[in-house]
Amino acid sequence: MTLLIQRYTKLLALFGLLVSSSLVYSQEADDDFFAFEEEEFFEDEIADPFEPINRIVFAVNDRLFRIFLSPVVRTYRIVPEPVRVSISNFYTNLTSPVSAINALLQLDLLNAATETSRFGINSTIGILGIFDPATGLGFEEDREDFGQTLGHYGVGHGFYVVLPLLSFSSLRDTTGRLGNSYLNPINHIWDPELDDWIAYQGLDGINDLSFTVDDYVSLYDSALDPYIFFRSAYLQIRKAAVNQ
Repeated sequence: MTLLIQRYTKLLALFGLLVSSSLVYSQEADDDFFAFEEEEFFEDEIADPFEPINRIVFAVNDRLFRIFLSPVVRTYRIVPEPVRVSISNFYTNLTSPVSAINALLQLDLLNAATETSRFGINSTIGILGIFDPATGLGFEEDREDFGQTLGHYGVGHGFYVVLPLLSFSSLRDTTGRLGNSYLNPINHIWDPELDDWIAYQGLDGINDLSFTVDDYVSLYDSALDPYIFFRSAYLQIRKAAVNQ
């Protein structure tokens, strides 16, 4: 029975990882994703040759979220918010080296030093990243990822794509995800079993989504065309990230 419960929990975590990733843009700085109003959006500057297919995938992702994941996330929110914030801090801290490396690749030495300092301070004084004393000490978070690095050197989006159970993305940023994975030292140090990796990533996805699940539903239901709304939000977030 215990083994059955463990397997069920890990499968649930996998589903949380996959579907929540379609709404929370992985490790990139998406805390502001839901901060935009529809009237602020600019005319889309990306090719969308697969729009009919993308719309179908987008609709399926939304149905899966509402039917399966949303009840799980809302139940998970019985966990006190300070605990969920600490969990988010822990996961964010683990990817600080990726941000530092990408800042270095962009020749942004100040930000590379800041992200390296944040990792050192939060990993020690912050108890493995559970707390964020680095911000209080003046080391403000400024996340960088490989998609931003490519954009920094003039690589365009290519085309827009909605990946099944994964996320809003583009050819450039999908490539960037692979780059982030390769650059992450954790992936070269830790070699977990598949089910342990699923549970680890699933908790991250569900925990992140617990902060934004209501915003997603509200914006989706109020948008005249949710597909265009979220495509524009994604483009605006990524454009701001590359230009910062």
